[in-house]
Amino acid sequence: MTARFVGAIDQGTTSTRFAVVDRRGRIAAMAQQEHRQLYPRPGWVEHDAAEIRDRTFAVVADALSGAGLAPGDLAAVGLSNQRETTVVWDPATGEPLAPAVVWQDTRTAGLCATLAGGAGPDRFRTATGLPLATYFSGPKLAWLLEEVPGLRPRAEAGEALFGTVDSWLLWHLTRRHLTDVTNASRTLLLRLDTLAWDGGITAAMGIPPAMLPEVRPSVAVFGEGRGPLAGVPIAGVLGDQQAALFGQTAFGAGRAKNTYGTGCFLLLNTGERPVPSRHGLLTTVAYQVEGRPAVYALEGSVAIAGAGVQWLRDNLGLISSAAEVEELAGSAADNGGVYFVPAFSGLFAPYWRPDARGVIVGLTRFADRRHLARAVLESTAYQTRDVLAAMEADSGVALDTLFVDGGMTANGLLMQFQADLLGVPVVRPAVAETSVLGAAYAAGLAVGFFASLDELAALWAEGRRWVPQMVAGEREHLCAEWQKAVERTLGWA
Repeated sequence: MTARFVGAIDQGTTSTRFAVVDRRGRIAAMAQQEHRQLYPRPGWVEHDAAEIRDRTFAVVADALSGAGLAPGDLAAVGLSNQRETTVVWDPATGEPLAPAVVWQDTRTAGLCATLAGGAGPDRFRTATGLPLATYFSGPKLAWLLEEVPGLRPRAEAGEALFGTVDSWLLWHLTRRHLTDVTNASRTLLLRLDTLAWDGGITAAMGIPPAMLPEVRPSVAVFGEGRGPLAGVPIAGVLGDQQAALFGQTAFGAGRAKNTYGTGCFLLLNTGERPVPSRHGLLTTVAYQVEGRPAVYALEGSVAIAGAGVQWLRDNLGLISSAAEVEELAGSAADNGGVYFVPAFSGLFAPYWRPDARGVIVGLTRFADRRHLARAVLESTAYQTRDVLAAMEADSGVALDTLFVDGGMTANGLLMQFQADLLGVPVVRPAVAETSVLGAAYAAGLAVGFFASLDELAALWAEGRRWVPQMVAGEREHLCAEWQKAVERTLGWA
C-alpha cells in the first residue's frame, strides 16, 4: 500500500475536525471549525445539519491543502461523530427537513413518559440496554414525525431518511444510507442480541422502517468518498465515545476510559457479551470488526462537562476563553464551600432524572468568581466519581487506574482533583485526542493499513500521570457535600 496516511473526521457537538494520522499513530495535520449551538426554547438544543456537512467538507480540504496532501495520500478515512443527535433529510435534494435535534435536547420528556406507560422507563432496556430517556435518538425521531408538518407522509412515502450524524455525513460522502453498530445502539431502536432494528419498538414509536439506515460493523468499508475525499475509502465509523475507547486501544475486557469533552463519558469494555446494568448505566456496543462478534461496553454518560466551561464563557462572561478557567479556578485555594451541579438537561447517569435542573449552592459573601470557576471544574470530577461507583457495582471490577482523554485533560487542576477524588492515578496518553485516533485506526484496520489490534495497541504511549494527594477524610467530606447539592436539583422541571 503506497498511501502514507489515514484520515479521520471527528464531528463533535461543538466543532468538526479533520486529522491526518501516520502509521505510528501521530497526528500529521489537522483543521477544525466550530458550528453554531441553537437554543430556540428552554431545554431545546439544535444544530444546522447543513452547516455541519459544509464545515466537514471544509476542514477536510483545509487540512489536506495545509499539509500539501492530496486525497490519494490517504489509504482510508474514518468517521467519529456526536451520537444520538437526530437528522432527517430529503434523499432527492440531500437537504435537511428539520433542524438536527441534539443529544442534550429534552423536548421528548413527555413522549418518553408516555412510551414508558405502566412498564416504566425500562420498558425497552432488556432489548436495547437503554432506558427511555430524552438522550436517545429514537424518541427524537418520533417527536419530529409528529411535530414537523408533512414529515410523516413523506417518511411513509420513502421521501425522508433518518440518521444520526454519522449517517448524515456518510450519505453525503458516499450516497449510501448506512450507520454502524455503535451509533445504532444509541437510538433505542436496536436489539443488542441481533444487532438489528427491533420492529416492535419502531412500531411502538410510530417510525416507518424505511427511514432507517442499514446497520454495518464499525470496522468495515462503507463506500467510496466523494467531494474532497473523492476516491478514498470511507472505512471505519464509530460514535465518538466508542472511537475514544478504540483510540485508547482498550480492546480487552475490563479496560476503561473516560473522555472529557462537551459531556463526560466513561466506558468499560465488557467483552463479547452485553452486561445489564442495575446501577443506572447504559449497555452499549463498543465496536465490531467485520467478520467478528461485536464487543460491548458499560457506559456512564454525563451531559455537561466542558459545556459548563462554555457556559461560564458564553452565558456569564466570567472568562473570555475556555483556557482561562484553570488559572482563575487555581487562584482560589479551594471551592469556598460552593458546589455547582450542571443539570441543564436533567441528570444523566447514574441518576436519569429529567426533572433536575442546574443549581449553585453554598454561596456566602466570601464566594467570588474564582470559587464559581473552581466549582464548575470540580463538578466534572464529582460526576465522574458517581459514574465510576456505579460501574464498579455493576461490573465487580475496581479500577486501579483511570485512563483519560479529550480536550479537558489539558486542565491539570481538574485532572489532579479527579485523581484526588477517586484515590487512584489518572493517566493521559501521549495523544489525548483519542476519538480522532479511534476513527483513524478503525479506517486503517479495515483496509489493511494497520495489520491487527495488537499493532494498534503497541502504538499507545503514556503522556502524563496524576497521582492522588488528598487525605481520605477530606475526600469523604467533599463527596458528601456534593451529594447534598445533587439532591437540591431534583424535582424542578
